[in-house]
Amino acid sequence: MAAMKPRTGDGPMEVVKEGRSYVMRVPLEGGGRLVVEITADEVKELGAALNGAIA
Repeated sequence: MAAMKPRTGDGPMEVVKEGRSYVMRVPLEGGGRLVVEITADEVKELGAALNGAIA
């Protein structure tokens, strides 16, 4: 049986490369995490969109 890990929203946002894609984990206010798998092209688009939002 696999080890059980607690599911909490605590901790920083993180992005890790897994194979050809990236997995982004974002903590949510109500608890838990939003997990999104994105490609390298989508990472670039997301970065550009975020940079445009703060400019």
